[in-house]
Formats: sequence, C-alpha cells, structure tokens
Amino acid sequence: MAEEQAAATTAQEEPQFVIERIYLKDVSFESPGSPAVFTKEWNPDTNLQLNTQVNPLSDGHYEVELMITITVKSNDETAFLVEVTQAGVFKITGYPPEQLNHLLASYCPSNLFPYAREAIASLISKGSFPEMHLSPINFDALYAQRQEEEAKANANGGQAEA
Repeated sequence: MAEEQAAATTAQEEPQFVIERIYLKDVSFESPGSPAVFTKEWNPDTNLQLNTQVNPLSDGHYEVELMITITVKSNDETAFLVEVTQAGVFKITGYPPEQLNHLLASYCPSNLFPYAREAIASLISKGSFPEMHLSPINFDALYAQRQEEEAKANANGGQAEA
C-alpha cells in the first residue's frame, strides 16, 4: 500500500505538458477599399501586431491565446485588415513557476503560430490579395526580451525608460 502511494506521489510530481485542444477563437477580415483597390497599383505596406494572453482555467489547465493583427495599406489606403485569435487549452503540471511562465509565454504560442499563419494566409487568399506567408517567429527571443525589459523596469524602480 505504501509503495502505491509513493508511486502515485511520484507520478503527480512528474512534469506534464499536454495539448488538449487547439481552436480558432476569433477571426475577422475586412477589405474596405474593394473592389477599387484591385484597379490601382499594388504598393503594399504591412503592419503586424502580435499579442498573447493566458487565462488560467482549473487543475493545471490554461487557455493561451495568440492574437495577430495585420493591416496592409497600398498607396496610403487600407487594402485589408485581418485579425486572428488562435487559442489552445494546455494541461501543464509539475513545473516550477519560472518554467511554467516560459511554457505559457513562449512554448504554447509557438505551437499555436502555425495554425494562425495558415488561417491568415487562407483569409488573404480568399480576399483575392497576393499570397502572404508570415515568417516564423522566435517566441523564445521575444520572451527573453520581455524578461530583460521587466528586469530593467524593476531596477529603475518601476519607471519605464523613455
């Protein structure tokens, strides 16, 4: 009996990372200048915004959202705007807080990104615009940069640098 309890305790302490579900949570495509935008010279200027959000659920379950907004202007007119929120439910247990934070802020969005990239490419294609394939994003580098910025802000007494 004691061996079974020890085995159960060991099993609970082992780190566990499970992707339980990946889904498209929100999507929007707008092409306010259509069809006139197709008759003009195509001179695209692309703006990409990327955000993540973590929503703790229960029992080591977390929803991670990857929000990508792309605005493309041509000749100072908005050609199209696409917004995608790709989300996933992850079960993560047995990790120390610093590793958990890294998993939620970097590893989970890295798993979601290919799905978001495919959804964005499909929407742009269906809008009859030239193909757009987003380059891979190094979420580890973004996480390290954010950690460094937070450390500097804390060192400056919580004041952000200008």
